[in-house]
Amino acid sequence: MNKSMLSGIIIGAVVATAGGAIAGYTALSDKEPTYAQVVNVEEITQTEKTPREVCQEVAVNRQKPVQDQHQVLGSVAGAVVGGLLGNQVGGGSGKKIATVAGAAAGGYAGNKTQERMQQNSTYTTTETRCETVYDSNDRVVAYQVDYTIGEEEGSVRMDHKPGNRIPLEEGQLVLSKQ
Repeated sequence: MNKSMLSGIIIGAVVATAGGAIAGYTALSDKEPTYAQVVNVEEITQTEKTPREVCQEVAVNRQKPVQDQHQVLGSVAGAVVGGLLGNQVGGGSGKKIATVAGAAAGGYAGNKTQERMQQNSTYTTTETRCETVYDSNDRVVAYQVDYTIGEEEGSVRMDHKPGNRIPLEEGQLVLSKQ
């Protein structure tokens, strides 16, 4: 092989390599970006209130059922005692009037005494009392995403949290989950 042929081959190889490098650099630098760079992500939340029932046992005072609604027993007992006391007072026809008056007053007093006793006759029982309370929970419903494509800034709402980059297809964001 002569020197000129060897020199030609070397020069040709250098030119081809340099040309390929320049073409490759130009092809890569003119190519559109394939990803948008995520610079900030903020959660968008919604407060949900969930009802639940809370029950507790409570002590309650109740009035016992009345067995003698008209307080007959108290009236009769009071009348007997009042009549006996009235009979002890006075003499003659005054004794009869005192007995009747004592019986009437005793009957009334016995009636009222029994009425008060019945009102105070109570018992304690337990009841279950319930109420509805609401628990509040914040739920993420979307994400507000700020991004850059080269020098251009943008913002978009997404239904899922993106990573560090958002894919681009023909210069447009691809927002669906992959």
